[in-house]
Amino acid sequence: MFYRVFRDAVLLIALLASAQSHAAQVQAQVAAPKGTLVIIGGGLRGDNAAVWSRIVQLAGGEGARIAVFGAASYNAAKAGDVNAARLNQYGAKAFAVPIGRGLPDTADDPELADAIRKAGGAYFAGGDQARITRALRRPDGSNTKVLDALWEMYRRGGVIAGTSAGAAIMSSTMFYRADTVLSTLRQGVEEGNEIAPGLGFIGDDVFVDQHLLIRGRFARMLPAMLKKGYKLGLGIDENTAMVVGADREVEVLGYRGALLLDMTEASTQDGGEFNVSNVKLSYLDNGDRFNLASGAITPGRDKADGKLNPSRPYYKGPLFTADILANSAVTDLMARLIDSDQLDAIGVAMSSPFDKKSDLGFEFRLSRVQESVGYQSPLTDAYSIYKLRLDIRPIAVRQPMYQYRNGSSQDYNAAQSNAR
Repeated sequence: MFYRVFRDAVLLIALLASAQSHAAQVQAQVAAPKGTLVIIGGGLRGDNAAVWSRIVQLAGGEGARIAVFGAASYNAAKAGDVNAARLNQYGAKAFAVPIGRGLPDTADDPELADAIRKAGGAYFAGGDQARITRALRRPDGSNTKVLDALWEMYRRGGVIAGTSAGAAIMSSTMFYRADTVLSTLRQGVEEGNEIAPGLGFIGDDVFVDQHLLIRGRFARMLPAMLKKGYKLGLGIDENTAMVVGADREVEVLGYRGALLLDMTEASTQDGGEFNVSNVKLSYLDNGDRFNLASGAITPGRDKADGKLNPSRPYYKGPLFTADILANSAVTDLMARLIDSDQLDAIGVAMSSPFDKKSDLGFEFRLSRVQESVGYQSPLTDAYSIYKLRLDIRPIAVRQPMYQYRNGSSQDYNAAQSNAR
């Protein structure tokens, strides 16, 4: 009797272990799509042949069927038609998907879902990313048939591309009702307000943001990443794409570049205003590659022989910018630091005295550390900058503003009043 009970218990344990192993294998298969993502930072121009052609190529080449979603746009029908026509100029046979504002709810149409499942790729136009997630998820949060079809196509080997809002949905968390970058640093982020669930095509381990350099958005990524526990963030600039393969290799393609934020060794002090230390910040230029699995960064071919020599710096003297959130200010400062005789560079972020918390600003300190390295192209003078250290701390901004005159400061408002 005892032997039979013991035998049955062992058999049950073996069956449970086998079921768990099978479930793990199925989960691993589901979590490893064979397809490719093309994540575009917005502002994709019609003449950017490198990006448009790559989408068509990845979808199957000449005649590839690509489902175009205009749902993010206020005029979803027009956005779908215009972007489908653009892809067709580059050799595709794209078709607009009738899902979005003012259009019939067809996200559970089995025929439409089947057409998307059989396509070689999908393209999401820009606009408001919340319109995409509302269109493709049911009110209870479950997937519509069209969203399931997108995942099946992607897992099979298809391409999913998106620009602006279509890029934001790529990570499992996306910005939703975000305020300005500086306000996000001051006030933080909350689920359902500044951030909300995305569609997660890139996986749960990478946070994605767009319009990055032109709008200084790299800074707003940090509070969101800390809130949700992300260790890696990829921010892509306008008219530029990140091509993410099944092997987790990221290639930067297009006009500008992308910022990589590595928070693996970052820390923050609780109980005060936003702060963070020891973020590793890298700028990946056109042609550069980064492997999400191994962490290896490879410069583009035009920069491979252009590794900078720290003993022969080009820039001399202190490095500073008064508006680190301005268009491309952070990458300009990074480029000067990596090719400088300085070990640190400082940028400041502050706002109008009429804003909330106008007396709260932030200091951004970039530092060259042992692992920092830079490359420069002899063709374009473009830089690739890897693994600078970034520390951000809150600073007090004296309000009201004071006017400096004759070697001393005086109340600016009083001076203006006296002048009148």
